[in-house]
Amino acid sequence: MAEALIGNSPAFREITEAIAMVAPVDSTVLLLGETGTGKEVIARAIHEAGPRRDHRFVAVNCAAIPAGLLESDLFGHERGAFTGAIARTVGRFQAADRGTLFLDEVGDLPLDLQPKLLRALQEQQVERVGSGGRATSVDVRVIAATHQDLGEMVQRRAFRADLFYRLNVFPIHVPPLREHAEDIPLFIAHFVRQFAERQGKTIEEIPDEVVATWRHHSWPGNVRELRNVIERAVVATTGRTLRLPGPERRIDRAALSPRTLAQVERDHIVATLEATNWVLGGGDGAAARLGLSRTTLISRLQRLGLAAGRGLRKSAIVLAGWDALGGAAAARRLLSLLGDAPG
Repeated sequence: MAEALIGNSPAFREITEAIAMVAPVDSTVLLLGETGTGKEVIARAIHEAGPRRDHRFVAVNCAAIPAGLLESDLFGHERGAFTGAIARTVGRFQAADRGTLFLDEVGDLPLDLQPKLLRALQEQQVERVGSGGRATSVDVRVIAATHQDLGEMVQRRAFRADLFYRLNVFPIHVPPLREHAEDIPLFIAHFVRQFAERQGKTIEEIPDEVVATWRHHSWPGNVRELRNVIERAVVATTGRTLRLPGPERRIDRAALSPRTLAQVERDHIVATLEATNWVLGGGDGAAARLGLSRTTLISRLQRLGLAAGRGLRKSAIVLAGWDALGGAAAARRLLSLLGDAPG
Protein backbone atom coordinates (compact mmCIF):
# COMPACT_ATOMS: atom_id res chain seq x y z
CA MET A 1 0.00 0.00 0.00
CA ALA A 2 1.30 3.45 -0.91
CA GLU A 3 2.41 5.73 1.93
CA ALA A 4 -0.06 8.53 2.53
CA LEU A 5 0.49 11.99 1.14
CA ILE A 6 0.62 14.43 4.03
CA GLY A 7 0.08 18.17 4.00
CA ASN A 8 -2.33 21.06 3.69
CA SER A 9 -0.06 23.92 2.62
CA PRO A 10 -0.44 25.74 -0.72
CA ALA A 11 2.71 23.97 -1.94
CA PHE A 12 1.23 20.60 -1.05
CA ARG A 13 -2.05 21.39 -2.79
CA GLU A 14 -0.17 22.35 -5.95
CA ILE A 15 1.42 18.90 -5.96
CA THR A 16 -1.89 17.08 -5.45
CA GLU A 17 -3.43 19.11 -8.28
CA ALA A 18 -0.52 18.14 -10.54
CA ILE A 19 -0.95 14.48 -9.59
CA ALA A 20 -4.66 14.63 -10.42
CA MET A 21 -3.86 16.11 -13.84
CA VAL A 22 -1.15 13.69 -14.90
CA ALA A 23 -2.22 10.42 -13.25
CA PRO A 24 -4.89 9.44 -15.83
CA VAL A 25 -2.49 9.73 -18.79
CA ASP A 26 0.75 7.96 -19.68
CA SER A 27 2.92 11.06 -20.10
CA THR A 28 6.41 10.81 -18.63
CA VAL A 29 6.77 12.68 -15.35
CA LEU A 30 9.98 14.25 -14.04
CA LEU A 31 10.05 14.91 -10.28
CA LEU A 32 12.54 17.61 -9.33
CA GLY A 33 13.58 18.30 -5.77
CA GLU A 34 16.16 17.91 -3.04
CA THR A 35 17.02 14.57 -1.53
CA GLY A 36 14.50 13.41 1.05
CA THR A 37 11.53 15.48 -0.13
CA GLY A 38 9.33 12.45 -0.83
CA LYS A 39 9.65 12.08 -4.60
CA GLU A 40 9.07 8.32 -4.51
CA VAL A 41 5.93 8.81 -2.39
CA ILE A 42 4.62 11.18 -5.06
CA ALA A 43 5.56 8.75 -7.83
CA ARG A 44 3.61 5.99 -6.08
CA ALA A 45 0.64 8.33 -5.67
CA ILE A 46 0.65 9.00 -9.42
CA HIS A 47 0.73 5.25 -10.07
CA GLU A 48 -2.03 4.49 -7.57
CA ALA A 49 -4.27 7.25 -8.94
CA GLY A 50 -3.89 6.10 -12.55
CA PRO A 51 -5.17 3.29 -14.75
CA ARG A 52 -2.03 1.14 -14.16
CA ARG A 53 -2.59 0.85 -10.40
CA ASP A 54 -3.53 -2.85 -10.65
CA HIS A 55 -0.08 -3.64 -12.04
CA ARG A 56 3.40 -3.35 -10.57
CA PHE A 57 5.21 -0.23 -9.43
CA VAL A 58 8.93 -0.95 -9.87
CA ALA A 59 11.50 1.43 -8.41
CA VAL A 60 15.20 1.56 -9.24
CA ASN A 61 17.81 3.93 -7.86
CA CYS A 62 20.18 4.70 -10.73
CA ALA A 63 22.82 5.97 -8.30
CA ALA A 64 22.84 2.83 -6.16
CA ILE A 65 23.72 0.32 -8.89
CA PRO A 66 27.28 0.09 -10.32
CA ALA A 67 27.48 1.48 -13.84
CA GLY A 68 28.62 -1.87 -15.25
CA LEU A 69 25.52 -3.62 -13.92
CA LEU A 70 22.89 -0.96 -14.54
CA GLU A 71 22.20 -1.90 -18.18
CA SER A 72 21.49 -5.51 -17.22
CA ASP A 73 19.40 -4.35 -14.27
CA LEU A 74 17.24 -2.12 -16.45
CA PHE A 75 16.97 -4.19 -19.62
CA GLY A 76 17.85 -7.75 -18.59
CA HIS A 77 20.38 -10.15 -20.06
CA GLU A 78 20.60 -13.44 -21.94
CA ARG A 79 22.27 -16.55 -20.64
CA GLY A 80 26.02 -16.36 -21.25
CA ALA A 81 25.96 -12.62 -21.94
CA PHE A 82 28.77 -12.18 -19.39
CA THR A 83 30.58 -14.15 -16.73
CA GLY A 84 28.07 -15.34 -14.18
CA ALA A 85 25.03 -14.94 -16.47
CA ILE A 86 23.80 -18.52 -16.03
CA ALA A 87 20.22 -17.85 -17.10
CA ARG A 88 18.11 -15.34 -18.99
CA THR A 89 16.99 -12.54 -16.68
CA VAL A 90 14.36 -9.89 -17.30
CA GLY A 91 15.19 -6.32 -16.37
CA ARG A 92 13.21 -3.68 -14.53
CA PHE A 93 11.46 -2.53 -17.71
CA GLN A 94 9.96 -5.97 -18.32
CA ALA A 95 9.22 -6.42 -14.62
CA ALA A 96 7.15 -3.22 -14.80
CA ASP A 97 5.27 -4.26 -17.96
CA ARG A 98 1.76 -2.73 -17.93
CA GLY A 99 2.73 -0.89 -14.76
CA THR A 100 5.02 1.96 -13.76
CA LEU A 101 8.81 2.17 -13.66
CA PHE A 102 10.25 4.76 -11.27
CA LEU A 103 13.79 5.85 -12.17
CA ASP A 104 15.16 7.59 -9.09
CA GLU A 105 18.31 9.73 -9.38
CA VAL A 106 18.14 9.55 -13.17
CA GLY A 107 20.79 12.28 -13.33
CA ASP A 108 23.34 9.66 -12.28
CA LEU A 109 22.66 7.51 -15.35
CA PRO A 110 25.94 6.92 -17.26
CA LEU A 111 26.19 8.79 -20.57
CA ASP A 112 26.75 5.62 -22.57
CA LEU A 113 23.51 4.14 -21.25
CA GLN A 114 21.36 7.20 -21.91
CA PRO A 115 20.73 6.49 -25.65
CA LYS A 116 19.38 3.04 -24.71
CA LEU A 117 17.03 4.53 -22.16
CA LEU A 118 15.90 7.09 -24.73
CA ARG A 119 15.08 4.33 -27.21
CA ALA A 120 13.19 2.36 -24.56
CA LEU A 121 11.11 5.45 -23.79
CA GLN A 122 10.41 6.34 -27.41
CA GLU A 123 9.94 2.89 -28.90
CA GLN A 124 8.68 1.00 -25.84
CA GLN A 125 11.22 -1.67 -26.67
CA VAL A 126 14.25 -3.01 -24.79
CA GLU A 127 17.23 -5.10 -25.83
CA ARG A 128 18.56 -7.53 -23.27
CA VAL A 129 22.33 -7.64 -22.91
CA GLY A 130 23.62 -10.37 -25.21
CA SER A 131 20.42 -10.54 -27.27
CA GLY A 132 22.21 -9.68 -30.52
CA GLY A 133 19.98 -6.65 -31.10
CA ARG A 134 16.68 -8.50 -30.73
CA ALA A 135 14.12 -6.15 -29.22
CA THR A 136 11.37 -7.01 -26.76
CA SER A 137 8.26 -4.87 -26.58
CA VAL A 138 7.15 -3.46 -23.24
CA ASP A 139 4.24 -1.35 -22.07
CA VAL A 140 5.60 0.84 -19.28
CA ARG A 141 4.82 4.24 -17.84
CA VAL A 142 8.03 5.95 -16.69
CA ILE A 143 8.36 8.42 -13.83
CA ALA A 144 11.85 9.81 -13.25
CA ALA A 145 13.27 11.83 -10.38
CA THR A 146 16.44 13.72 -9.61
CA HIS A 147 17.87 16.20 -7.13
CA GLN A 148 20.22 17.56 -9.82
CA ASP A 149 19.72 20.40 -12.31
CA LEU A 150 19.41 18.40 -15.53
CA GLY A 151 19.24 21.56 -17.64
CA GLU A 152 22.61 22.65 -16.29
CA MET A 153 23.98 19.14 -16.83
CA VAL A 154 22.86 19.35 -20.47
CA GLN A 155 24.85 22.58 -20.82
CA ARG A 156 27.92 20.78 -19.43
CA ARG A 157 27.22 17.83 -21.72
CA ALA A 158 26.93 15.60 -18.68
CA PHE A 159 23.39 14.64 -19.69
CA ARG A 160 21.92 14.16 -23.17
CA ALA A 161 19.61 16.95 -24.29
CA ASP A 162 17.29 14.60 -26.19
CA LEU A 163 16.82 12.38 -23.13
CA PHE A 164 16.21 15.42 -20.94
CA TYR A 165 13.47 16.68 -23.26
CA ARG A 166 11.92 13.20 -23.37
CA LEU A 167 11.85 12.97 -19.56
CA ASN A 168 10.75 16.55 -18.99
CA VAL A 169 7.27 16.15 -20.50
CA PHE A 170 5.46 16.90 -17.23
CA PRO A 171 7.84 18.26 -14.58
CA ILE A 172 6.73 18.54 -10.95
CA HIS A 173 8.81 20.58 -8.52
CA VAL A 174 8.82 19.02 -5.05
CA PRO A 175 9.66 21.79 -2.57
CA PRO A 176 12.03 21.30 0.37
CA LEU A 177 10.40 20.95 3.77
CA ARG A 178 11.58 24.42 4.84
CA GLU A 179 9.33 25.92 2.12
CA HIS A 180 6.18 24.31 3.54
CA ALA A 181 7.04 24.22 7.24
CA GLU A 182 3.37 24.68 8.10
CA ASP A 183 2.97 20.98 7.25
CA ILE A 184 5.50 19.89 9.88
CA PRO A 185 2.91 19.41 12.69
CA LEU A 186 1.00 17.03 10.40
CA PHE A 187 4.18 15.04 9.70
CA ILE A 188 4.91 14.93 13.42
CA ALA A 189 1.47 13.55 14.32
CA HIS A 190 1.62 11.01 11.47
CA PHE A 191 5.12 9.67 12.17
CA VAL A 192 4.66 9.61 15.96
CA ARG A 193 1.53 7.52 15.51
CA GLN A 194 3.27 5.28 12.96
CA PHE A 195 6.41 4.57 15.00
CA ALA A 196 4.57 4.25 18.30
CA GLU A 197 2.38 1.55 16.75
CA ARG A 198 5.40 -0.26 15.30
CA GLN A 199 7.21 -0.18 18.61
CA GLY A 200 4.18 -1.18 20.65
CA LYS A 201 4.08 2.10 22.56
CA THR A 202 1.24 4.44 23.53
CA ILE A 203 2.20 8.09 23.04
CA GLU A 204 -0.67 10.45 23.76
CA GLU A 205 1.03 13.83 24.17
CA ILE A 206 3.35 15.88 21.98
CA PRO A 207 4.86 18.78 23.97
CA ASP A 208 4.72 22.20 22.36
CA GLU A 209 8.49 22.43 22.81
CA VAL A 210 8.90 19.47 20.46
CA VAL A 211 6.64 20.97 17.83
CA ALA A 212 8.35 24.36 18.16
CA THR A 213 11.86 22.87 17.95
CA TRP A 214 11.09 20.83 14.87
CA ARG A 215 8.93 23.55 13.31
CA HIS A 216 11.83 26.00 13.27
CA HIS A 217 14.59 23.61 12.20
CA SER A 218 15.88 24.05 8.63
CA TRP A 219 15.76 20.28 7.84
CA PRO A 220 18.49 20.00 5.18
CA GLY A 221 17.54 16.33 4.85
CA ASN A 222 13.87 17.26 4.43
CA VAL A 223 11.06 14.83 5.29
CA ARG A 224 13.43 11.87 5.44
CA GLU A 225 15.51 13.60 8.13
CA LEU A 226 12.40 14.61 10.07
CA ARG A 227 11.09 11.05 9.90
CA ASN A 228 14.35 9.63 11.25
CA VAL A 229 14.48 12.18 14.09
CA ILE A 230 10.90 11.34 15.07
CA GLU A 231 11.70 7.63 15.06
CA ARG A 232 14.64 8.32 17.39
CA ALA A 233 12.40 10.37 19.66
CA VAL A 234 9.82 7.59 19.84
CA VAL A 235 12.57 5.08 20.68
CA ALA A 236 13.78 7.39 23.48
CA THR A 237 10.28 7.91 24.90
CA THR A 238 9.42 5.68 27.86
CA GLY A 239 6.14 7.24 28.95
CA ARG A 240 3.07 8.61 27.23
CA THR A 241 4.62 12.01 26.43
CA LEU A 242 7.01 12.31 23.50
CA ARG A 243 10.44 13.53 24.54
CA LEU A 244 13.29 15.10 22.63
CA PRO A 245 16.40 12.93 22.86
CA GLY A 246 19.58 14.44 24.31
CA PRO A 247 21.04 17.50 22.56
CA GLU A 248 17.84 18.27 20.65
CA ARG A 249 16.25 19.76 23.78
CA ARG A 250 16.71 23.48 23.19
CA ILE A 251 13.53 25.18 24.45
CA ASP A 252 12.45 25.84 28.03
CA ARG A 253 10.00 23.07 28.87
CA ALA A 254 8.39 25.03 31.70
CA ALA A 255 7.10 27.64 29.24
CA LEU A 256 5.16 25.16 27.18
CA SER A 257 2.55 22.49 27.84
CA PRO A 258 2.00 19.10 26.19
CA ARG A 259 -0.53 18.68 23.41
CA THR A 260 -2.36 15.46 22.73
CA LEU A 261 -2.62 14.01 19.23
CA ALA A 262 -6.32 14.83 19.39
CA GLN A 263 -5.50 18.47 20.13
CA VAL A 264 -3.11 18.62 17.18
CA GLU A 265 -5.82 17.19 14.95
CA ARG A 266 -8.47 19.54 16.36
CA ASP A 267 -6.30 22.64 15.88
CA HIS A 268 -5.48 21.66 12.32
CA ILE A 269 -9.15 21.07 11.44
CA VAL A 270 -10.17 24.40 13.00
CA ALA A 271 -7.46 26.26 11.09
CA THR A 272 -8.63 24.67 7.84
CA LEU A 273 -12.28 25.48 8.56
CA GLU A 274 -11.41 29.09 9.28
CA ALA A 275 -9.37 29.30 6.07
CA THR A 276 -12.41 28.08 4.08
CA ASN A 277 -14.92 30.22 5.98
CA TRP A 278 -16.35 27.01 7.46
CA VAL A 279 -17.42 25.69 4.07
CA LEU A 280 -17.17 21.89 4.14
CA GLY A 281 -17.98 20.79 0.60
CA GLY A 282 -16.85 21.78 -2.86
CA GLY A 283 -13.52 21.64 -4.62
CA ASP A 284 -11.87 24.12 -2.23
CA GLY A 285 -13.90 23.33 0.88
CA ALA A 286 -12.49 22.07 4.15
CA ALA A 287 -13.20 18.40 3.37
CA ALA A 288 -11.20 18.55 0.12
CA ARG A 289 -8.32 20.41 1.79
CA LEU A 290 -8.17 17.86 4.60
CA GLY A 291 -8.41 14.92 2.20
CA LEU A 292 -11.59 13.61 3.81
CA SER A 293 -15.06 12.86 2.58
CA ARG A 294 -17.66 15.41 3.67
CA THR A 295 -19.48 12.85 5.83
CA THR A 296 -16.22 11.79 7.52
CA LEU A 297 -15.35 15.41 8.28
CA ILE A 298 -18.79 16.01 9.81
CA SER A 299 -18.33 12.90 11.96
CA ARG A 300 -14.94 14.14 13.18
CA LEU A 301 -16.37 17.59 13.94
CA GLN A 302 -18.99 15.92 16.11
CA ARG A 303 -16.38 13.74 17.83
CA LEU A 304 -14.15 16.74 18.54
CA GLY A 305 -17.04 18.84 19.80
CA LEU A 306 -16.87 21.32 16.94
CA ALA A 307 -20.21 20.68 15.26
CA ALA A 308 -22.11 23.05 17.53
CA GLY A 309 -19.33 25.52 18.22
CA ARG A 310 -17.40 28.25 16.45
CA GLY A 311 -20.63 29.44 14.85
CA LEU A 312 -20.92 26.28 12.78
CA ARG A 313 -24.60 25.60 12.03
CA LYS A 314 -26.24 23.25 9.61
CA SER A 315 -27.44 26.20 7.58
CA ALA A 316 -23.84 27.41 7.24
CA ILE A 317 -22.50 24.09 5.92
CA VAL A 318 -22.25 23.96 2.17
CA LEU A 319 -23.23 20.39 1.35
CA ALA A 320 -21.64 20.29 -2.09
CA GLY A 321 -21.18 16.78 -3.46
CA TRP A 322 -17.97 15.18 -4.58
CA ASP A 323 -18.97 15.90 -8.17
CA ALA A 324 -17.82 19.46 -7.54
CA LEU A 325 -14.29 18.09 -7.35
CA GLY A 326 -14.51 16.94 -10.95
CA GLY A 327 -15.93 13.48 -11.38
CA ALA A 328 -12.76 12.01 -12.85
CA ALA A 329 -11.88 8.62 -11.43
CA ALA A 330 -8.29 9.76 -11.02
CA ALA A 331 -9.34 12.60 -8.73
CA ARG A 332 -11.39 10.21 -6.58
CA ARG A 333 -8.50 7.78 -6.46
CA LEU A 334 -6.11 10.55 -5.43
CA LEU A 335 -8.42 11.70 -2.66
CA SER A 336 -8.57 8.16 -1.34
CA LEU A 337 -4.81 8.29 -0.94
CA LEU A 338 -5.02 11.55 0.97
CA GLY A 339 -7.63 10.22 3.40
CA ASP A 340 -10.98 8.51 3.30
CA ALA A 341 -12.63 7.66 0.01
CA PRO A 342 -15.44 9.99 -1.07
CA GLY A 343 -18.70 9.23 0.65
